[in-house]
Amino acid sequence: MAFRINADDCVSCGTCEEECPVGAISQGDSSYVIDESACVSCGSCAAACPCEAIAEA
Repeated sequence: MAFRINADDCVSCGTCEEECPVGAISQGDSSYVIDESACVSCGSCAAACPCEAIAEA
């Protein structure tokens, strides 16, 4: 199961992108987004997110 970023809670700080070991996170139009096909569900992004904007989908 992949992780998703709640755009309403994301403050676009970039912490999650830096923590992703497979490069599945990128800057979207209004927040960061996770490429679910590339996500390996490691949870590194969710653990690093200061806003708790990332959860398992």
